[in-house]
Amino acid sequence: MRFLLATFLMIAAGPLLANDWDALDQPGAFAIMRHALAPGVGDPDDFDVEDCATQRNLDDAGRAQARAIGQAFRERGHDFDVVLSSRWCRCLDTARLLDLGPVVEAPEFNSFFRDYDARDGRTEAALDRLRDTEGRPFVVTHQVNISALTGQGTRSGEVLVVRRDGDGLAVLGSILIRP
Repeated sequence: MRFLLATFLMIAAGPLLANDWDALDQPGAFAIMRHALAPGVGDPDDFDVEDCATQRNLDDAGRAQARAIGQAFRERGHDFDVVLSSRWCRCLDTARLLDLGPVVEAPEFNSFFRDYDARDGRTEAALDRLRDTEGRPFVVTHQVNISALTGQGTRSGEVLVVRRDGDGLAVLGSILIRP
């Protein structure tokens, strides 16, 4: 029984321990986030970036999660100069619901899930965009992009605290707020 209780407490504490808010205070730190909850995997065969009806979108829990994440950042006084977002509707909706700054469509952060050959070019373009961005960005993108940029996977709505490091991004911490 004690073993089960200890195991439960370790699992339950995981998301609490993953909230590395202090990492945002490090010089050069900014946030990169996988879009909030959007049920399913990938996009339908008739996907059109210009038509949200053809895409996998946020559900009610995802919209609530995006709002809660934005509120948590605002409550802690973390400011961002711009929110760069993939053009996918689930990312743009997440970015807008965060309400953390002006949202700018950034195709460099568009998913390459269906076109893995675009990985290297898209990743280099994203790094270039980050180098050219003035101020502190908050990025909303996809799991495949975050993995290519950081070498680390993320859950829906998970925010990695990163900074530019040589030719890539160094992960300083992680923040996960459940809806």
